[in-house]
Amino acid sequence: MPPSAASTMTNSRSTSTTTNTADAKMVLPPQASYGPNVHISTHPVLQHKISVLRSSATDQDMFRSTLKAITYHLGYEATATLKTKEIPISVSMGSNKHPVATLADCVGAKLDDRVALIPILRSGLGMADGMMELLPKAAVHHIGMYHLPGSEAPVQYFNRLPKKCVSDIAYVVDPDIASSATMMAVIAILKKWGVEKIHVLSVVSSHHGLKTLSEAHPDVDFTVGNVDPVLTKDGLVLPGLGDVGDRLFGTHTVMEEEDEDEMLLHPSKRKRTMSNASEFQ
Repeated sequence: MPPSAASTMTNSRSTSTTTNTADAKMVLPPQASYGPNVHISTHPVLQHKISVLRSSATDQDMFRSTLKAITYHLGYEATATLKTKEIPISVSMGSNKHPVATLADCVGAKLDDRVALIPILRSGLGMADGMMELLPKAAVHHIGMYHLPGSEAPVQYFNRLPKKCVSDIAYVVDPDIASSATMMAVIAILKKWGVEKIHVLSVVSSHHGLKTLSEAHPDVDFTVGNVDPVLTKDGLVLPGLGDVGDRLFGTHTVMEEEDEDEMLLHPSKRKRTMSNASEFQ
């Protein structure tokens, strides 16, 4: 990105953030206003962990582990409606001398739904491990989306959905929902794919984004950890989580395009140097 464009973006975003931060105290409507397909967690442990995730004092390692823990808790709530089937099991009573005589038979339960996990690249990768720990036999299909500068319409650049859908339910994971444009596109892709049920998990969503999604897709379920009131004109959720991708993968600095001949030179002798990622936020 040209320096002038980066500077313009920085100025517009910083101005927007300053203008809208005061609005972050606005009162949000009750959960019922989003419809029966939306669940907003009120668990105190989850709210504590989301606060840790938001904090600028949280380093990269803690951010990753906290996001994984939050995902596990959100996933636990979101999977409450999965179907199970009865299976016979034997329970050991603790003696090795007479193993047959010390077994107790009972009826257990086994998950019957075929589950697909859909992380939206790249920040959705931070939620994948938590969901895979909860559902170790789930299939994982990645979808990558990005936004062109000056356009609200997302562009798909990666799709690992198999041609034939054999899943009963797809859990889409993305840490934050802003304008909802990306999630709208992914839901449309999954419906065209043919999966019967779709459930979206997000740590934080803007009020605008969640309301737009729930009204447009009343047949899709949503589980979110928190709803934030402000969506800036630049598409930022406030107070939000910051740039999740950067905080997950430590990409706060990016390398500008360099001449191949300069790559072997010491950075201090190159024509171009490192640029702070904040210029692009």
